This record gives sequence, structure tokens and C-alpha cells, in this order.
Amino acid sequence: MTATVFKTAKLCSALMVGVALCLGTLGGQPRPAVAQAVGPASVADLADGLLDAVVNISTSQNVKDEGNSPLPQVPEGSPFEELFEDFFKNRDDGATNHKVNSLGSGFVIDPAGFIVTNNHVIENADDIEAIFPDGSKLKATLVGTDPKTDLSVLKVEPPEPLTAVKFGDSRQMRIGDWVMAIGNPFGLGGSVTVGIISARGRNINAGPYDNFIQTDAAINKGNSGGPLFNMKGEVIGINTAIISPSGGSIGIGFSVPTELAENVIKQLIEFGEARRGWLGVRIQPVPEDMAKSAGLSRGRGALVSSVIEGGPVAKGPILVGDVIVKFDGKEIIESRDLVRVVAESPVETDLDVVVVRDGKQQTVKVRLGRLEDAEAASAAQAVEQSPEDGKDDPTVAPEDGKPVPETPDVPDDGAAAVGPVLGLTLGVLDDQARQAHGIGEGVEGVVITKVEPGSPADQKSLKVGEVIVEAAQEFVETPTDLAETVAALKAEGRRSVHLMVANGAGDLRFVAIPLE
Repeated sequence: MTATVFKTAKLCSALMVGVALCLGTLGGQPRPAVAQAVGPASVADLADGLLDAVVNISTSQNVKDEGNSPLPQVPEGSPFEELFEDFFKNRDDGATNHKVNSLGSGFVIDPAGFIVTNNHVIENADDIEAIFPDGSKLKATLVGTDPKTDLSVLKVEPPEPLTAVKFGDSRQMRIGDWVMAIGNPFGLGGSVTVGIISARGRNINAGPYDNFIQTDAAINKGNSGGPLFNMKGEVIGINTAIISPSGGSIGIGFSVPTELAENVIKQLIEFGEARRGWLGVRIQPVPEDMAKSAGLSRGRGALVSSVIEGGPVAKGPILVGDVIVKFDGKEIIESRDLVRVVAESPVETDLDVVVVRDGKQQTVKVRLGRLEDAEAASAAQAVEQSPEDGKDDPTVAPEDGKPVPETPDVPDDGAAAVGPVLGLTLGVLDDQARQAHGIGEGVEGVVITKVEPGSPADQKSLKVGEVIVEAAQEFVETPTDLAETVAALKAEGRRSVHLMVANGAGDLRFVAIPLE
């Protein structure tokens, strides 16, 4: 019976191959074939050609112990007595050094031995070693590193050319495209994971130039510095960070896209540092209620709130109030886009910038300066990084978070304190007001002495001690100037007034206050 069943099964199987149906006789009705489950296409061939180019990065760092902890007690005559005597009691100054080891990932981009990894993988390391898939190890030297993009380039001296991978264009990748990550999770060696691109242009507040690719391909500790490949085997990202409450992958990983990384890596190899452009302006997002008057269909671009004295465009052609919508051919959707694009653009080269000025688009040419050292780079972050989530520039708030004392409403040569206008009480900016609010000599306008809770000005985060410099592009010299301007705009049927507001240090921002 068993043999019969077996033969019947074989015969039925053969018929299925021939006619795609195995016809039964139960009730005289044909029985459909059983569907065969088929998994996704294999990436084995793709991975096989890439694994040899991905390496483990092993680092060690000498850390000095202070030697303040009590010495362990070892019984006399114990076999460990001599070991503890040497280790703990024979220290010269009561301190000792021990090595801290860590592991990460990297990948070869040049057969001559150039390797890319993350800055945080090799940061402060005393010794760096590249471990290849065949188990061979080569000492690596640091060529250059860039903490702002978390990228580093290493160099090894191989006895023969290495297997290398090529960069692809991350700008061609779309949400939903398949990607493959290779790395060294938890020190386990070359591991392959596959997923899709979940999002692009992610800002995770890791640095001033955030523009991450988000992927659900499993990325864990130790994958940092490893490559993210497209299905052509090209590197389109460098795995850098994950979001995880547990420390393991939950399907939210981030990679530095090659559109940002490739230029930085070239500069690290050529110069040992990243050389970035500097425009020398302060910017802020364009509020929706200001977009219409600026000639924009929506609040896009970067609004220039002030120009840095001595900067590349201090004498033009960029002016306060301009909205930058395109820089060197790249669209500026959010103000933070300008920060990244300027940093990536070449210095000492004429570049086309499209601005909206007085409701009209025009193209001007600018020549960027260069951020030459860490101090200049730090200053550039402060003046060119846009506020997050559309908030006003945080530099306008008191640093200690405490409210600034109000200035009494005292008349001054007929220019009396005025209020409330738009929910504001205003005073003359005299020596007493400057001293009370810490306002610099170079700041001109009228000082805010009171903000009515719940008023339009309060909703726009105007604060006591700030200075209104302009209203509707007209300089405000006295408190009555603002009251008259607001009255005139209301008579014209205008729905909002645009104010230029300064903090005590002179940092400017634009605010649109509704008049209704």
C-alpha cells in the first residue's frame, strides 16, 4: 500500500509538471494545483562580491586609572598573591593605565588602502586596526576626520591591492527602494541585512548638516561606519546611528547619504580636513503669514534676518529681508537646507543664488568664504544654523531663562512710552533701558517693556527687553512710530505687519504679527 501511494504521488507530481493540474476523480471535479511559496529574490550573488571590501575596525585607547579605589584583599599564601602584588602595589604614582577596546565597521574605497568609517568609531583612539574578512589584520593610520558629518578616512598599507567598492548617487534613491547593509554588529564579523529606504532627508539633531537616509535594514552596535548598498552594489550611505530603547535594532537606522559624504571624503583624503563654504548671514524659516507678501505661494526658503559684518556678502549682493529659494542650482525648501548646501559648495567661486526681494525673483552671484578653523566653524553654526521646527532663533532669549525686568514707561522729549500696540508696551531705547536689558550700543529702535499675555505679540514669542527695529520695512525711531504704522496698515486693509526684532546682542529676526 505504501509503495502504491508513493508511486501515485510521483505520477501526480509528474502530471502537475506537464499540465500544471493534478486531476482527481473525487466527485468528477478537477482539483487545482497547490501553489508553491516563493520568497524574495536572493541577494547572495550581490553580497558575495561586496563582503571582501567591508572590514572590522578595532580600536584601543589607553585610559588612566586614578587609583583611588581600595585594594582588594587577597589571603596570604594564595596563588594570586604575587599577581595582585605586581598589579596593584607596584604602581609608581598610585595610578595605572588600562586599554579600552571597541569595534566598528568600515569599507575600502580604493585598492591602495583608503578606508571609510565613522568619526565616533575611531575618536580618541591610540591604535586603529583593520580586520579583513580572511582574518588578516593591518595597522591603520588616520588620514582625516570630520565630526560634523561623523566621517573619517583611514589608510592601510596592503601587500597587494584590496577589493574596493564604488560610490553611487544617493539622490537617485527613492523611498521604498531595496538596500543592503554589511557590517560588524556586536563584533560578530561580516553580517548582511536587507531592508528598504524608509525616509530621506531625516534631521536627528546629530549635527548642523543632518540629511540622513532612514532604513529598516537591521543596523546594530558595531555596524557604525559600514556601507549601505543599493541593488547595484554601489555605496549610497554610511551607517551611523540608530534609534533604539534597548540598544538593538528596531528597524530605525540612519545613514549619511553619499550626496553629502562623497565630497567630504574627497577633501579628507586631499587636505586631511573638510573645507566648507561660509555665506555670512543669519537666517530663519519663512513664516506662512509672511510668504504671501514675499511673493511666495507658501513658506519656503531661508529668510535673511541679518548679514554678518566682515562676511563674504557684507557689502552685497545678499540683503536683509531677502528670501533665498535656490542656491547654486539647489532648491532651498527649509532654512536648514541652506546651511547644508552652503557648506557643500565650493569657496572662492562665483555661484548663482535666486532670491525673492520685494515680491520679485532675481538671480545674484555670490562668492563664498571658507571656514578655516574650529573657531570659525563654531561661529558659523551659531549664525547660519536655522532654528529647529520653525521656532525663532534661540539666541534672542535670555541665557539663564529668567524674565528680564521691565523698563518703566517714562516719557522722553515728547516720545512717550506707548502701549498697548499689538499687545506690546514700548519705550524709548535710552541709556537706562540699555543698561536694564543689556542692549548693545549698536542696536537701535524701540524697546519692549511689556507683553500682554495671550496677545498676538505674545503668541509670536516677543519678549520684554527685545528691540523693534523696523515695521513694514520702515525704521522705528520712537514708540509712536510703530503705533502710527500699525494704524496706517489697518486702514489699508492689511492683515499683518512685519517686524524686524533684535535681541540685546543685535541678532535679528523677522516676525509677522496679525492685525485682526
